Amino acid sequence: MKNGLLVWNVILTLVAGYLLYAQFGKKGNGKVAEKNAAKDSLSINKPFRIAYFEMDSVQANTQLVKEVQGEIEKREKEYTGQLSQYESAYRNKLQEYQQKEKAGSMTTQADYEKAQVDLKQLEDRLKSKRQELDQQYQDFVMRSQLSLKKSIEEFVARYNETKQYSYIVSYEQGLFYYKDTVYNITTDIIKGLNDEYKSKKD
Repeated sequence: MKNGLLVWNVILTLVAGYLLYAQFGKKGNGKVAEKNAAKDSLSINKPFRIAYFEMDSVQANTQLVKEVQGEIEKREKEYTGQLSQYESAYRNKLQEYQQKEKAGSMTTQADYEKAQVDLKQLEDRLKSKRQELDQQYQDFVMRSQLSLKKSIEEFVARYNETKQYSYIVSYEQGLFYYKDTVYNITTDIIKGLNDEYKSKKD
């Protein structure tokens, strides 16, 4: 008898819980569904527009890109000049010992050992300097490219405030199989970047 009452109480509890869920849960879920439907409706009603610009044309025709490229080339020449000094020092010292050997002025084992030590030190300095300058150059190029990319991205974002494209992508040869020139905004991007560059320089 007690077991029967216990089972009956469990059944009543489950039924009551179901009724409460059916009464109030559906209302709550209905509101959530309405909100999601409204969001979906807005997304569907918003026109999907995409545009692209040709990166190679931007690189070739914008003053900002040319300025960054010029700075990279300048830094490369500076590093090359510094490295050439170490290379010249090594070559000169090597020629000096070769001439001494040819002239017969290097007569003892100590003379040859000293030459080897001197040349090894210069060679180690040259290798160390080359690695140092290579790393500095790579870091400079990376920072310059990231800064340039950020400048272009920020301009494109401002440009799109009025255009309202869903996507603006940069076209590069080999990445896309087809493009419709109707959506080409390269001219706008080049003109806008050059206008901003000029205004900042004036």
